[in-house]
Formats: sequence, C-alpha cells, structure tokens
Amino acid sequence: MIAGAALLPPLLILPTSGSDEAADRRLQDAFTDAAREFQVPRSVLMSVSYMQSRWDSHPGAPSVTGGFGPMHLIDAERVRPSQPAPRPEAPIGDKAQPRTGAAGSSGGATRSSGGTAGSSGDPVGPSGGAAGGHAVEPADLQHAARLIQAPAGRLRTDAVANVRGGAALLAATQRQLGKPLSNNPADWWETVARFPGTRDVASAAAYADDVFALIRRGAHRTTAEGQDVTLPATPGLRPHPRTPRSQGPQRPKQVECPAELVCDWLGAPYEEIGDSYGNHDLADRPRDQPIEYIVIHDTEAELPSMFQTVQDPTESSWHYSIRSSDGHVTQHIRTKDEAWHSGSQFVNARSIGIEHEGFLTQPGTWFTERMYRSSARLVRYLANKYDIPLDRQHIFGHDNVPAPTADTIPEMHDDPGPFWDWRHYFDLLGAPLRATAGPDSDMVTILPDYGKHKPPFTGCAGSGSPCRPHGSSAVRLYTAPDEKAPLIQDPGRKPDGDDSTMDVNDLGSRVSAGQTFAVADRSGDWTAIWFQGRKAWFKNPRQQPTAVGAAGRMVTPKEGLDEIPVFGRALPEEEAYPDDMDEPTESPLPYSFLAGQRYVTQAGVGSSYTAKSFSDTPNPVVWGRERYYEIQFGHRLAYVRASDVDVVGTAAAGSPGHQADPVQQ
Repeated sequence: MIAGAALLPPLLILPTSGSDEAADRRLQDAFTDAAREFQVPRSVLMSVSYMQSRWDSHPGAPSVTGGFGPMHLIDAERVRPSQPAPRPEAPIGDKAQPRTGAAGSSGGATRSSGGTAGSSGDPVGPSGGAAGGHAVEPADLQHAARLIQAPAGRLRTDAVANVRGGAALLAATQRQLGKPLSNNPADWWETVARFPGTRDVASAAAYADDVFALIRRGAHRTTAEGQDVTLPATPGLRPHPRTPRSQGPQRPKQVECPAELVCDWLGAPYEEIGDSYGNHDLADRPRDQPIEYIVIHDTEAELPSMFQTVQDPTESSWHYSIRSSDGHVTQHIRTKDEAWHSGSQFVNARSIGIEHEGFLTQPGTWFTERMYRSSARLVRYLANKYDIPLDRQHIFGHDNVPAPTADTIPEMHDDPGPFWDWRHYFDLLGAPLRATAGPDSDMVTILPDYGKHKPPFTGCAGSGSPCRPHGSSAVRLYTAPDEKAPLIQDPGRKPDGDDSTMDVNDLGSRVSAGQTFAVADRSGDWTAIWFQGRKAWFKNPRQQPTAVGAAGRMVTPKEGLDEIPVFGRALPEEEAYPDDMDEPTESPLPYSFLAGQRYVTQAGVGSSYTAKSFSDTPNPVVWGRERYYEIQFGHRLAYVRASDVDVVGTAAAGSPGHQADPVQQ
C-alpha cells in the first residue's frame, strides 16, 4: 500500500529544568498539581487522560479529530470535516434527544459531537448548555483555555497546560451537573461519561466504565515522550449501576456486534458483472467451513473513501470498518459470508476481516485509543462466538497473511504495519502476551516494550526519508549477531535478490510482537530464530528484552526427509476433487524447511477448497483427508503437511492458549 505523508509538528513541551529523573516524572506531577488546583480526584483525571491518549502527547500533532495533548482536547479549528456514519436501513424509535452538553460558558460555540448517525440520547441527562442555547463539548480545547485563562495555542503545545485544561473542564462539568467537587471518584461517573462528547448512551457508559475499571486496577506506563506515569490501583471502588440503553434508533437486524458498541450496517453488493461477479461470496459459515481467523487491516485511506469502495461490486470487501475518531463500527457483510479482504481465497474462506481507519505511517494521528478499544471489544465478541483462539496465529494482521502462491508474495499487503501496538491490543482482548517459559527456553515470543522500543524506519514522508522515532511492535532481523550485518533477505518478496531495507513498508526482515519462533542459537545479547529456512538474529539484551521465553509445540521434518515443502494454503489431495471440478495448481512457496529446523505451530488445519462462482446459494466446499499444521514461518504464516513433520513440544510455565478475563489497560 502507498501510505500517506506523515505530519511533522512541533514537539509538545514539558519543562526542561531539573534532573533527568525529575524530568521523567513531570507529567505525573502535572496530574497531581492539576487535580489539587481544580479539586478533581487525581485518579479520575489520570484515568480519563489514559482513555483519551494513554498519556501520550502525540508530539504536538492533532489526531484525526483535532485532539491535542495528554487530555486529547479537541480544537474545533483543527478538526477535519465531519464524516457521519451510514444510517441504519430501517431506523426506528424516538426523535433524537439534545446532544450531550458540557459545563456552560457564555458564548461557547457548538460543534459536532462526532456521534453516529442513527444514535441518540443524552448519556447523563439534559444538557445545561451555555447562554443562548449553545453547548460546549466537555473536551473542547478553546473552552479549556478560557477556563485556565491561557492562550489556546499553549494547550496545543504545553503538556502541563493541557492537563490543567482537562482538569478545569471536568470540574466545570461537575458543577454544571449540580454535583460537589468530591474527592470520591464514584461521584464523578456522569461527568466522565460526558467527557468524550458522544451522543450515544451505550458508548458513553462504556467509556465511563472503562475509566473506572482502570482506576480500580491501576496502570503504569512510560509514554512515547519518555514520561514515567503511574496510576495507583483503587480496588475498592465500586462499579457504577448499569446504565439504561439508548432509546434512539435500534440496530439493523443484520448487525453482529456486542451490545456496548455503537454499530451500523452499510451493505456490500453481491451481483453479477458481465462474466464475473462481486464483491464477496455467499457461504454458510461455520457450518460449511470454520471461522478460524480474524484479520486486522488498516484502510490506508479515509473512511468515506472506503465506504465507496466496499459498495462497489468490482472492488474488494471486508466485514467491518472501525472509525478512528470514536471507534464507531460499521458492518458490511454477514460473518457467515466470505469477504474478499486478505489476498488469499483460502484465508478469506476461514476469516473475518476488520478494517481500521488510518495510515500505518501516522499512528499517533489515526490509531486512537477509542479505536483500539472498540476493535478489541468486537474481536473478543467474535472470538467467543466462533471459538477463535486469542493468539497471534489466529488474530493477525494483513501483513501476516500467507501468500497463496509463490508469484503472489510481492503483491501481499503490509498493513497495519510496525506501529500497530499488538501488546496493548492483546491486553485489551484479555489475552495478554507474556512469557510462558524461562529465558533460556527452546521457543521465544517476540515482545518488545512498545513505548521504549523505537527501531529506525524510513519512508513515512517520502522514499528514504527517516520516520520520526515512535514505539513499535517490530523487531529487526540480521544475518549475524551484529547490527552492522546485512538484514535478512526475503527471496519470495524480492525474488531478484534485492536487499531488505528499513522502509516502513518493507517487512522482509522483521518479526512482530506476539509471534512465536523456535530458537536456533544464542550469542551474548543476541538470539537467533529459524525464519524462512535460515537463522535470523535479533538483539535481545536481558536488561531490555525484545523477546520472552515461550512454551508450546513445534514441527520439524520427519526423519529421513532432508527438506519439506511449505505452502501458503492447505489444499486437499488430488483424489478429493469431483471429476467435474478443475483443481487448483499446488504452488509451494520459494523457501526451504530443512531437516533439523523447527517452527512453532498453534493449530492443525483441515484441507479444503471451494470453486467460486456466482450463485444464489453457497458454493460446495471440497474437504480432503490431508491434514496440515499452520506455522509461524516468517513474518507471514505458512502451512506444512502433517504427514511431512513430527511434532515436538517444550515444557510450559503456564497453560498456553488460556484466555484470561478481558484486561483493559
């Protein structure tokens, strides 16, 4: 994909005097001071900020909604034109209620809340709008600037002023609701529910519930700017009573979504186009084929453009879109049917595709916390519904999809890219990525500290230009235990032998958080793994590891086999196909899986194939007797025949594959 140009804004300012240790805690001190100044519980202020930005300042750059700083205060002057979500096909219910208001301030400007079409209702009661009937959003930067009597520009560039502005807004909203400036966090639930400005009852309640769940659990993080921030746990804080659902329009009947998410329907077409058809296939999953995977994409385009694409029968399709600004979900295809989203018919037949609005070169602008959280809620719901394991061989990126044939490898996509925070995402899924064995185990799970791990990349703002340092899930691979050694070269991606590069879209020499590999060697601070048929080295110092010990199963060629083929799809044996069906050509991938090498597997898969054609009913599925193992072979997954390999295991420190309760961190 061709990524958009990165924004290069000024850095958000923190005071620079004092020792390095004190400098690292200035944001923590800013929360303490602002909470005291405006009589807001510090835990409320810090948890709201975490939900807005995870305490990151996003180097002074506005998000897609024009949000700035740790409190993600919205500056109406910097907001992109509003793009409403599609309306449900058959809206029902009462008239829309007045939009959520904020603490009154005479002369405040009204701005679009970013709420979804078809959603209505005030999450916490009637607005106490400002004079003249206007209401101001709780997170409005201009209003916050007036409250603390500071220039608006300062709140865009000064983290301390930004936090003070957020605290002032919370206090003003609490007063407007007629509530005391209590030191009890539980008294602030309604004020917190107003802060993001959503008009929908369910999403406002979910936001507030997330804030208070975090207060109970606590959090610690080193931000992208190097600030060390800790929110102490308050386990005794009681959950707020369940909030009634919105009385606005009901969801369309096609929507498959958890109750706490705001979801709409915008259908993709299924129609003939001359001798062809588009843009998806009818199926009867999971009865005709299991749903085993969920594929995470980013759009590399703004959502309105993607809505046009998904409604075009000549284009590709996917099941869900998630909006960056507020995490709003739009479904396009029923999960029983197959979308054309992954670049592999085999993976399409067994997966659900979810597009996230954004550009992989601009994570701070597009990959918002609200989008991460909506996505995780949706994926958790789908994983429970279809019994999909929450691991990185079943929940993976478009950039991890195996190419179906050798000649398709260079065409495969690279999203969501190295800046997607897989570690945080799996925390939100309730399946945290962590060590399952000791540091000297035979397997490792890639797990860098996202905030501190900032490998260099190029190409964010043009070919060869360096990207701004940013936290990353990616770990780079070398041919030897030396950062001056050549990068691992991918013969499938670059069949002419061109070297791998540090370009943000070149994934030939890198692995990603959560992926698990067999250890091939160790040397000092370096670990080697088996990767696409050879040893690949990555730096893994004990004081700041980029991988942790893992336990599980690996496959290795059976005794007597010098090399076995590796595939991008699990096809049936020749005898399985009906006489009247043309069987697909089997195409091993251009890599070597040699005797003595090992690769991690987390699942066996059956072999299947469907000859696609336009029909009012699902096409029949051909199932074979041949079994395969899915393996983590490189950055992408792959398949090997079960008859070619033996399975070997390592001792576990815990129970691999166990799904914990959701953790919202």
